[in-house]
Amino acid sequence: MTYSPDVLDALNLLCLFNLDTRQEGLKVHGSADPDRVAAACRLYDQGLVTQADGGYLTERGREAAEQAQALWRLLVAEPVTTG
Repeated sequence: MTYSPDVLDALNLLCLFNLDTRQEGLKVHGSADPDRVAAACRLYDQGLVTQADGGYLTERGREAAEQAQALWRLLVAEPVTTG
């Protein structure tokens, strides 16, 4: 299994959400990169955000963003050396 470009675009967008507050959303402008605009629409269609251009995370979206951001932190962490 590999991540398709569409999935990577969605993951990248989910990683932009500030999980420290529920009062902050995202706005993906129509003039933004078309892949980012499409990712926002897909997240909306999947019920993860409140608006087709971003908006706020739904409960399900918050869970997805938490998972996406946790995965990102794992992948960028310093490697553990065994010795």
